[in-house]
Amino acid sequence: MVSTHYKKPMSLPVAKNTIIDFNQVSFQFPDDEEAVFQDISFSVQKGERVVLSGPSGCGKSTLLYLMNRLYPSNCDGKLNGSLQLWNKDAANYAPGEINARIATVFQDPDAQFCMPNVEQEMAFTLENLHVPRKEMERRITETLEMTGLTPFRKTTIQTLSGGMKQRVATACAILMQPGVLLLDEPLAHLDPLTAQEYVEWLDRLQLSRSLTIVAVEHRLDLWGPFFDRAIHVQSSGTYPVEMNPMRSSMNFPKRTTSIQSVVAFEACNISVRMKEKQLLQDVSLCLQRGEIAILAGPNGSGKSTFLKTICGILKKSDGHIQYGIIYPGYVPQSPEHLFVTQRVDDEIRFSNRTDDATIDDIMLRLRLDEIQNAHPFSVSHGQKRRVAIGAMLADKRPVLLLDEPTSGQDASALQELFHLIDERAKEGFAILMVTHDMTFAAAIADTIFLLKNGELTGRFENNGLLKHAEVLRDHKLASPFGACPHV
Repeated sequence: MVSTHYKKPMSLPVAKNTIIDFNQVSFQFPDDEEAVFQDISFSVQKGERVVLSGPSGCGKSTLLYLMNRLYPSNCDGKLNGSLQLWNKDAANYAPGEINARIATVFQDPDAQFCMPNVEQEMAFTLENLHVPRKEMERRITETLEMTGLTPFRKTTIQTLSGGMKQRVATACAILMQPGVLLLDEPLAHLDPLTAQEYVEWLDRLQLSRSLTIVAVEHRLDLWGPFFDRAIHVQSSGTYPVEMNPMRSSMNFPKRTTSIQSVVAFEACNISVRMKEKQLLQDVSLCLQRGEIAILAGPNGSGKSTFLKTICGILKKSDGHIQYGIIYPGYVPQSPEHLFVTQRVDDEIRFSNRTDDATIDDIMLRLRLDEIQNAHPFSVSHGQKRRVAIGAMLADKRPVLLLDEPTSGQDASALQELFHLIDERAKEGFAILMVTHDMTFAAAIADTIFLLKNGELTGRFENNGLLKHAEVLRDHKLASPFGACPHV
């Protein structure tokens, strides 16, 4: 039975155009000893653009799920205080009623897809809203044109890149013609120029439809002046508010390269073909021990496919891969696919390849000690990623493949991730990372490999690539915002 208890707070005046109003709200999951947050109060006005920021795991996504009524009904959570949507108590909405007015794009787009291809997914969305079939066709066509997805109308969703999946998920949300759009880190898997195009498109859409937008985001620099307000999430109390927020550049220390003259792994002329589609064509690259390399390029260029092929998840059509007797350690974009235990602490210790002191250090530095008793599936997306990365660091595999490791991470977590990867490189590990975070890439990488349309299009020393503006634009990359002066 759902435990939804309201502790009636002192009545506060609500502005006429207030759409979402939190008044002394606390929320606790049924298996947790402490609340995610306590006695928090803030409101969102019609037509506002608000971003929720704060440390990974502080409850930002939970706030979104309270707004769309996914919580507490679907998790038996305990809610205290007053939450009003359009000046009506949130608990008084019928099941599913609010979803016609509040649409959500989740952190992991795969989690919200139900149908094989794009058109079928969009039709399924409208069927749930009981839209007549003739109206469906018009709305699907208009939304595809608006979002630039018309060429992908018949495409199988699972063949799309992570960034393209995010665009499809957003299109399905817009298809519902909501008054409020909730976005949970929508830029996490987008290349920088695609992210910029997405923000510009969302800006036009918001203005034309007077949408209210509430987003969870760490990378505020990618949004420019888009948001009216930033609400900084804390564990309790009224949240600090910042007007017209933009995140400043990360300040990473200078690295000393640790590359050795010993090959860690080599991929020669790797080709991958699936269902008559060429995903990779004659891709060759080599990593030395101690080398940290970035694989960058536009969404859909084959970066994740290459990592999956190296570690044996996808079968190569042609080519040769050479590494030691131990398979590379791999952290995918959806890290929960790796989890095999029911506690974070057990997940990190699962391989037994390292000593307790090293594991304790990894747990502390990645802030996993705070959630050591939690189930790996119950923590935030950013925390899940840190659990998976921590498990691979503890596993001490000589080659590490990390797919978007910075996604969902706050500034503190990024700093610790930087130091841990740097330390592993100094121990002789070879690390290959896929990322669109060019600030992190500029700080951490020895080498940057560029991939486009399934082909390797360049190998650059890190500081060399940043001097080639035309090459960056051609691969939908951008010089890091306030690039690290040491690079």
